[in-house]
Amino acid sequence: MAIIFSLSVECGSDEVSATQFSQHFDNLEWVLANNQRSQLVVNIFQDVEENWWCRIVPSVISSLGIDTPETAFIMTELGLMLYQRLKSAPSFRYALVGIEVDEFRTYSELIENPSELNFPGLVIAENIWQKLGSSKMFRPFSLGYVWKPYEGEVYKPLITSLDLKNKLLELLILQ
Repeated sequence: MAIIFSLSVECGSDEVSATQFSQHFDNLEWVLANNQRSQLVVNIFQDVEENWWCRIVPSVISSLGIDTPETAFIMTELGLMLYQRLKSAPSFRYALVGIEVDEFRTYSELIENPSELNFPGLVIAENIWQKLGSSKMFRPFSLGYVWKPYEGEVYKPLITSLDLKNKLLELLILQ
């Protein structure tokens, strides 16, 4: 199964808004610090509530998740570039960069559970943020938007290395 790193953006119930949003990212190519080129692949889709999402997936990223420190660095660099581009994007309701963030919360879930908004990198339209109680954990992002600042992607060797997992297991068994 592929693991997808993306910027996922909820654009509301209007397909035209999602299409306009997607065009802001479509056909972009960036050169990374390691001189690799990353092409953005953009698509739109509807969630179970019939709201439209735009998914922006950079190329040159592992589909295995964060399997090396270098992968975490590249994903973080791309994440920062995606957020920079998001600042000038057409209107949207909320967005998040990360691994497997498609439909991370439907609009109803977001509104019904404001205490569960502890997603580093979450960008929310100010009117929604105010409706949710104007949490102090958010800071200004761009005109009309606030965010919980992005913390980057993290390499966790205990998740990716079977050898290290086994060593940890030995420690736990010996207790």
